[in-house]
Amino acid sequence: MADSSAVKELTRFGSTQRRDAWWIEIIPALVIFSAFIIYATWRAFEGKFYEVGPYLSPFYSPLIDPEHHWWRFSPAILILGGPAGFRVTCYYYRKAYYRAFVMHPPSCAVSEGEHRGYRGEASFPLILQNVHRYFFFIVAVFLCFLWYDAVVAFKFPEGFGIGVGSVIMLVNVLFLTTYSASCHSLRHLVGGKVDCFSCVTLGAPRHSAWRFVTILNEHHMLWAWLSLFSVALTDLYIRLVASGVLKDIRLL
Repeated sequence: MADSSAVKELTRFGSTQRRDAWWIEIIPALVIFSAFIIYATWRAFEGKFYEVGPYLSPFYSPLIDPEHHWWRFSPAILILGGPAGFRVTCYYYRKAYYRAFVMHPPSCAVSEGEHRGYRGEASFPLILQNVHRYFFFIVAVFLCFLWYDAVVAFKFPEGFGIGVGSVIMLVNVLFLTTYSASCHSLRHLVGGKVDCFSCVTLGAPRHSAWRFVTILNEHHMLWAWLSLFSVALTDLYIRLVASGVLKDIRLL
């Protein structure tokens, strides 16, 4: 009878034998994700203050139909699905928002309730998460535009120069590139299906690339957070300069 009661207790939502405050780790993800989603949505639909001098907000790159010849809404909406889809389906972010927003599951060794069995991502709608590998290729195209924007950020009317915005945009694209390069999909693409690198064509270069991506992948969570902060702060800085709240400082 006692054993039956103990089992029933452990199947109640949030029940666990852990003695630590497991719920604390999901609070930062909940707060930061919510703030980012609200800010990014507002900026995407705002449709202004996205460009000043050589600086272009990453939320609006590539800039499509800024004069509204055929698209009457914000240009950012035309490209929002690419980077948003990549982050939403990201392997790390799945863990973070599954726990923070839907408590499915709440945490390791924490019950999510007797009637909420976790079936993984083998059925609808979570099976759609498997399109992450395709979003990787889409984001690779976006990175080309962002690198172009970062180079242009050093080109002022009088020639080459360095402004605070130039540095911010360069740091941002570096973080975004590292986050994308540390992706599990790229690691699998480089060497996921190879059991013997010495037995395949270009085995040595592929092994070196796989090892490099693996090193980055070990810190995928760090790059995910850094790139999330950097893309939001880069957009915020450009908006403040474009709206006249801040003045961009020229370093050179």
